[in-house]
Amino acid sequence: MRRQDGGTTPATRPSSGSEIAAFLNEAKATRDVAQAGRLVIALDATMSRQPTWDRACAIQAEMFTAAGAVGHLAMQLVYFRGFGECAASKWVQNAEGLARLMTRIDCRGGQTQIRKVLKHTIEETRRKKVQALVYIGDCVEEDVDALCARAGELGLLGVPAFVFQEGRDAHAETAFREIARLTGGAHFRLDSSAARELADLLKATAVFAAGGRPELERLTKRGDAGATRLLAHLR
Repeated sequence: MRRQDGGTTPATRPSSGSEIAAFLNEAKATRDVAQAGRLVIALDATMSRQPTWDRACAIQAEMFTAAGAVGHLAMQLVYFRGFGECAASKWVQNAEGLARLMTRIDCRGGQTQIRKVLKHTIEETRRKKVQALVYIGDCVEEDVDALCARAGELGLLGVPAFVFQEGRDAHAETAFREIARLTGGAHFRLDSSAARELADLLKATAVFAAGGRPELERLTKRGDAGATRLLAHLR
C-alpha cells in the first residue's frame, strides 16, 4: 500500500495530487493515542461513483464528525481510483481534516482495488489492532475467491468489515455480503431515500470501533436506531 507523504503547497485544483499529499504529510505530526480504537475507512473513487459522489461525501463527512466526537478513536482514510492509484492517510484523530481531504478527491476511471484494501487492513492490524473496516463502493471487478481469501484472513484477526453498497449490482452484492460474513461484519445498501438511516449506521460503526460492543449496547438502551441495527448484524 503506497503512502502519500510528500507535497508542500496545496494546488488550487480541488483534487490535485499535491493538495491531497499535503494533508497526508501534515497528518504525520499527529500522535496516535495509545489506547485509541482504530478504524480504517476505505472508499472506491473510480468513475462509476461519480454520479453519487457528492451525496456520499456528505454522508461520510457526518461519520467523520461523529467519530471525532466519540473520542479515543484513530482513523485512517484509504481510497483507490485511476490506474493502480491506492493511497492511505496516516492515523489521525482529526475528523475535520479527513472530511476535508475526502472532498478534495475526485473520481477517476479505473478498476476496483478491494484486495489491496483488505491486504492493507490486515497489515495494519498485525502492527496494531484495528477494530473495524468500513468500505464504501458500488461494484467488484476482481476475482471474488481472491477477495474472500483476504476477507477470511481479516476475520481470523477479529476485524469486522462493514460494507456499504451503492447501487444494486447483483455481482457486487454477492461479493460484499460474503466479505461481511467472513469477517463477522455486515452489509448495508446505500440508498438516497434513507440517507439519515445510513448516516446513523456509519456513526454507530465509529462508536463500535472506539468502544466495542458494550458501547453499542449502551447506545441501544438509549434508543439509538443506528446502534440497534448494527448490533443486530454482529455475531
